[in-house]
Amino acid sequence: MDVESSQDESSSRIVSAKSARFAAMQLDVGNIICMIVVPLSVLWFGASMLIYALHRHHPNPKVGKYTQWAAYRFYGVMGLVIPVGTFFPGKGAEPWLIAWAIGVLVIVPWSVWSIMKMRKDDWQDVEMPEEEPREII
Repeated sequence: MDVESSQDESSSRIVSAKSARFAAMQLDVGNIICMIVVPLSVLWFGASMLIYALHRHHPNPKVGKYTQWAAYRFYGVMGLVIPVGTFFPGKGAEPWLIAWAIGVLVIVPWSVWSIMKMRKDDWQDVEMPEEEPREII
């Protein structure tokens, strides 16, 4: 069966600038929330991987750039806390609270700065051409 398709200029999809900016902010907003509400950190660790995978190769390259930097911050802090926390002395909560406070001091202000930067950035609509149907053999 042959599939013929003619693609014209009207068969494209537009990704709005507002939608792209919202997508770029999602990882930073999640990082802030998970650092303030500590029990969410474990859940956010998994959910952030999904957000990263969805937005890293977004049609608007700015979304991927902002998402990647938000991931660098979050995974960098978590990647440091987990191995270092293995060697925390005793069973007390104090070293973990100090590590959490340091994480908050790194992630929250940097993420807020990034969100402010995104809001000031010049976002453009991106046109995505429709994919041509493929023949299934």
